[in-house]
Amino acid sequence: MSHKIIVTTGIYDLIKEQIRRKKVSRAEEYRLIAELKHAKQVLRRELPEDAVTVNRKVTIKDHTENKEETYLFVDTAKEKKAKGKFSIMSRMGIATVGYRVGDVINWPFSDGERKIEITNVEFI
Repeated sequence: MSHKIIVTTGIYDLIKEQIRRKKVSRAEEYRLIAELKHAKQVLRRELPEDAVTVNRKVTIKDHTENKEETYLFVDTAKEKKAKGKFSIMSRMGIATVGYRVGDVINWPFSDGERKIEITNVEFI
């Protein structure tokens, strides 16, 4: 983790709700609690353009699996995986939310820890 995550209050509350409702693994729960403890909360207009959040197209390099994928992160109600739209609270969304381009993250996914890097973020 290169720096603390930057999120809006709405995203902060969504993450806390995911933890409270046990929608994440125990390893993710511990990691998220630690991240939220040091997170910087900002207004939507103050969010850096290269921060992962809703309505952003995010390219992620998975160093563990040696592949690169692009995700369109949207509000949970607008998720349509068949159209490439993933909830910001999906596994990859929750692992990367609040991080910025250039950040490298070691995340405890359900299939094991993976090293991922945010390589590009675009507003959609």
